[in-house]
Amino acid sequence: MTITPIILSGGAGTRLWPLSRSLYPKQFLNLGANDDRSLLEATLQRLPSSDGYAAPVILANNDHRFLISDAARNVRVTPSAIILEPVARNTAPAIAVAAAAAVKTDPEAILVVMPSDHVIRDEAGFRNAVNAAAKVAAGGRLVLFGIAPDSPHTGYGYIRKGSPIDGFEKSAFNVERFAEKPDADTARSYLADGSYYWNSGIFVLHAATFLAEMKRLQPEILACAENALAGAQPDLEFLRLDEKSFAESPSLSIDYAVMEKTSKAAVLPIDIGWSDVGSWSSLADLGSPDEHGNVAAGHAKAPGQVVFEDTTNSYVYSTRSLVSTIGLDNMIIVETPDALLVSDKNRAQDVSKVVQRLKLGDGRHHEQHLRNHRPWGFFEQLASGERFQVKLLHVKPGGRLSTQMHHHRSEHWIVVKGTASVLIGEDEKLVRENESVYITATQWHRLENPGKVPLELIEVQIGTYLGEDDIIRSDDIYHRAPEETK
Repeated sequence: MTITPIILSGGAGTRLWPLSRSLYPKQFLNLGANDDRSLLEATLQRLPSSDGYAAPVILANNDHRFLISDAARNVRVTPSAIILEPVARNTAPAIAVAAAAAVKTDPEAILVVMPSDHVIRDEAGFRNAVNAAAKVAAGGRLVLFGIAPDSPHTGYGYIRKGSPIDGFEKSAFNVERFAEKPDADTARSYLADGSYYWNSGIFVLHAATFLAEMKRLQPEILACAENALAGAQPDLEFLRLDEKSFAESPSLSIDYAVMEKTSKAAVLPIDIGWSDVGSWSSLADLGSPDEHGNVAAGHAKAPGQVVFEDTTNSYVYSTRSLVSTIGLDNMIIVETPDALLVSDKNRAQDVSKVVQRLKLGDGRHHEQHLRNHRPWGFFEQLASGERFQVKLLHVKPGGRLSTQMHHHRSEHWIVVKGTASVLIGEDEKLVRENESVYITATQWHRLENPGKVPLELIEVQIGTYLGEDDIIRSDDIYHRAPEETK
């Protein structure tokens, strides 16, 4: 019996805007709860191979694939597969794909299905819970982790435990019923009852049993998932599911598709310092408040970078600016270089409404920061005006931009760190620190970092149109589609 971590990394994290954006969502952020690791990096290390767990399988969307591979390299974890979903179809089809793949190598495989963006403070306790749940699952059960509630939370679904499972009387129970997110009065009654638990969204599944229940309850989803896996094609270090087959699948969560209908559902109550970090208020709860209940995070956490004056029970997250508050109570303030959020803590769940409004406009504040991540590194907008734009380019060791040409802009590159290999037309040369090179519009060119340290340069663009879609490529080692840089 192998225990295989299945990491779901397709979310957009809209309720943590403006820090989380659709092209750089919260699983890639270091939110101060996991040392210097992002949420995804912490999840990748949660069930290590040194403790006997199999290499993880990651399911993700195409936009995040290079961010995911970078995160895995950062924490020295080699996934057994990074499976790309061509379209979003919720969790049931994704988990069906993972289960179908797992039983090919081990008919008795146990899957630990985890979102990539949760916080778990007690990592050792989590591993103990996984091992206990795996024993329950091995008997043909589908186990959920129920979190012992410490407040009448209205933002979570609940599970009510029923009778104990034979052989696991003190640890695992049949699921009596699922409850949707309650109103405040109902949540208080659940807390007082003592038999209700928050639904963590973490599952320990006997893969063959899950597939059998999918075949019984959701045969269309299972058929689409199996066809998508059968038609999958490798692309660099990724596995692309067949788009047509996967797109034909109904879009359902595992809860609605299987768990609320099966008689094989079990709940294992745990207390492991869990949070889904589903809103700014929940992130504030993870912080260390001062004597007035205020929490500073991000850049604001540094001494002198936030000034609370006559302020109580408030949360400030900044990325670079000094933030000061006067006469506030129960507030959330989040600063990024291009956006500012100010909200009452009690309205933190409504941040997603702001994102929905932003999507209706012409801007990109809902999907992109000023720093744009690329497989070769990143670029960050420093300044812009009529007919000019200034950027910082950071190229990883071995990173190479595509050979490209621009119709409407010329570029001036000044190397400030490292050494650049620059190809302009047929001429290739090394450009070192404090040296520069000029590329005119319509010249084919390429930038590469041949060294072992990061390359950084300042790019000054001048022209009539400076959009990222003014790129014509002749080659790209990362196999990107043209629309991926627009």
